[in-house]
Amino acid sequence: MDTDLFDNIQLFSALSSEQLHSLGKHFTVRRHPKNTILINEGDETNSLYIILEGRVKVYLNDDAGKEVVLNTQSKGEYFGEVSLFDDGPRSASVLALEDCQFAVLLKKDLIKAITDNPEISLAIIRGLTQRCRALSENVRSLALMDVYGRVARTLMEMAVEQENGIWLIDQPVTYNDLASRVGASSKMVSRIMQDLKKGGYIRKQAKQMIIERSLPAAW
Repeated sequence: MDTDLFDNIQLFSALSSEQLHSLGKHFTVRRHPKNTILINEGDETNSLYIILEGRVKVYLNDDAGKEVVLNTQSKGEYFGEVSLFDDGPRSASVLALEDCQFAVLLKKDLIKAITDNPEISLAIIRGLTQRCRALSENVRSLALMDVYGRVARTLMEMAVEQENGIWLIDQPVTYNDLASRVGASSKMVSRIMQDLKKGGYIRKQAKQMIIERSLPAAW
């Protein structure tokens, strides 16, 4: 595959152009439309996915259909690496939130790539460490924060500070998705978001959300 597609992929940032070219021979490119379930929790699949275009949702759900969103990921990020190393089933489901393009690498090819290029294993370890820290923070917020605190924290995690001092969430944010991320009802999240809008803290702009100023410490 064209290794130019790996530009800005942090996982491979330490590799030379020759190493990338060698690794690229083992990838296949797949395209999936919006709302495709890419991975089901419990699956026995063995592929690493690197997002080249689009955005995905990583989530858990139960038999009753209750859903908890663990994360959303976009271009340059990757998923599916955990089950490649412990031979266990997939630990979460992944859904395409937009039309997506992926570079996909099978386990046997990833193991060979890591053997040839130890820098990749270090990058994966760093990524896993960051995700463990994020999960620890999620557990902390669920245990110690009220619903408003969890909503405010999640909004700020999703936002990127702009040069003019405002914070921008450059993706659609629905109350249902936000509720599933913070472990609350969509009705409660809707009330909080409406109050933040009325207070002039947040506003919507097309498919983006603008955080105009620091969110209040309590609701």
